[in-house]
Amino acid sequence: MINRIVRAVAGTFIILSVLLGMYVNENWYWFTLFVGANLLQSSFTKWCLMEDILRKVFKIQD
Repeated sequence: MINRIVRAVAGTFIILSVLLGMYVNENWYWFTLFVGANLLQSSFTKWCLMEDILRKVFKIQD
């Protein structure tokens, strides 16, 4: 369950930041890069900040 939420949040952030980069300010592309870099590092380290936030703040379990 938590993996699906993380993927949905990441996908939403990427889509929104690309749209904001296109229509508001190009600096939003940095946020897209940040989300992509976090996804990449979590695939290597098996640690994801969003998972920690969901577990601790929202009490969501696997």
